[in-house]
Amino acid sequence: MGNTITVRDIDPGDKAWLRREARHTGVSMEEFVRRLIRERRRNAVGGARPSEVFLRYFGSEYGVELPEPSRHGYRPFAFEDEGEGEV
Repeated sequence: MGNTITVRDIDPGDKAWLRREARHTGVSMEEFVRRLIRERRRNAVGGARPSEVFLRYFGSEYGVELPEPSRHGYRPFAFEDEGEGEV
């Protein structure tokens, strides 16, 4: 059983480009997209720092931000009870 991906609202110009490139290569549009994805993944392996990957998947647009960098990497979070020290 294979996986199916449906791309909605694709730009007609992009779809036409995919169709032309696939025809020129002699493969189906689906196979051409698979090859593009494989090539992109192969080129991306090991290219990004962990903090860049974190930002890509959990960045500010998703409501998560990395702490400010300190001299030796990231400052650890300190959870303090506001009531500590009070009697």
